[in-house]
Amino acid sequence: MTTANTTGPALLTDGFRAEATIDLAALRGNLASLRERTGGPALMAVVKADAYGHGAVQCAREAVAAGVTWLGTATPEEALALRAAGIGPDQARVLCWLWTPGGPWEQALRAELDVSVSGQWAMDELLAAVRATGISARVHLKADTGLGRNGCQPHDWPELVARARRAETEGLLKVVGIWSHFAAADEPGHPSVQAQLDSFAAALAQAEGGGLRPEVRHIANSPATLLLPQSHYDLVRTGLAMYGVSPVPEVGSPADFGLRPVMALTTRLALVKSVPGGHGVSYGHHYTTPGETTLGLVPVGYADGIPRHASSAGPVLVGGKWRTVAGRVAMDQFVVDLGGDTPEAGEEVLLFGNGERGEPTAEDWALAAGTIAYEIVTRIGSRVPRRYLGASWGQRP
Repeated sequence: MTTANTTGPALLTDGFRAEATIDLAALRGNLASLRERTGGPALMAVVKADAYGHGAVQCAREAVAAGVTWLGTATPEEALALRAAGIGPDQARVLCWLWTPGGPWEQALRAELDVSVSGQWAMDELLAAVRATGISARVHLKADTGLGRNGCQPHDWPELVARARRAETEGLLKVVGIWSHFAAADEPGHPSVQAQLDSFAAALAQAEGGGLRPEVRHIANSPATLLLPQSHYDLVRTGLAMYGVSPVPEVGSPADFGLRPVMALTTRLALVKSVPGGHGVSYGHHYTTPGETTLGLVPVGYADGIPRHASSAGPVLVGGKWRTVAGRVAMDQFVVDLGGDTPEAGEEVLLFGNGERGEPTAEDWALAAGTIAYEIVTRIGSRVPRRYLGASWGQRP
């Protein structure tokens, strides 16, 4: 992995087969835009899944340097890795929410993490860790307001609230947060949105009636941050949006929301060759050249995160022209039909970026693969190195 404190276009570094360029200045700009949009509520920078493929430690450091005081991860292991990288409790609160039985509760307490509890088994294990370490826990109780995933169902909520309050009075924990997650905030007008807002309000009222006084109440993810100001409460959790990708492409582009894509994925042509018409290309010969042409070999494939579902559809920019994947995406490579053009091996290939050079975006690849842009950026694999541009945290003494 390489790091650079430079600015400029996303050009491939010499010697690399492929790389993902991460524009940290764009990340800072996105955070500033999101904070301006939300106004009063605090902002949580969600860096789960290696910061949606952008690099969790680097993006977390940048967010903290930009004044963000909350970080979010899915797993406790992700949160502990941030602490191990030197992001201390004095710099940011870190919430981790996806726990499984036998998880590292004691390590989380020692690392001063905020933990989420959705049910009685988790409360059992957390309290056992509190008693073993002598460290009081900071807890966010999660209510299932309609997503049907993690979270406590309404009929079990009063019991969980009561137990949490008893543990508070014993000094074992402090309920610092009440939270939930939307099912369809990216679909304006979906009936579940208002139903979940109502359910969340009821959960909050029950928690308050049970004696809990949380520091933060939060339900807004990236789509809700952009579209539902009534959901902002005390804290918004911004994931995809902070990386400059629109979570609601049907409503607006990144630019429409004052956002700029942070990641660009670049490689080089590994081979250019002339072939006759009727020549089969890649596995299964799902593409056959319509006439004499030139083919370019692009040395990345589904092992690098290029979706196989984008076979015969994924767009790239070569020599200033859009080209399309010819045939199947293979494990390590795919082919583009260059239409008779003869660039040299080593010519830059831009798979996606911010679009300012005319290249495709992550959303273009999502459309080609029949998926969402979340998946495009998070699936870029570990053998693609990340290069970081404009890291303000690297410029500090």
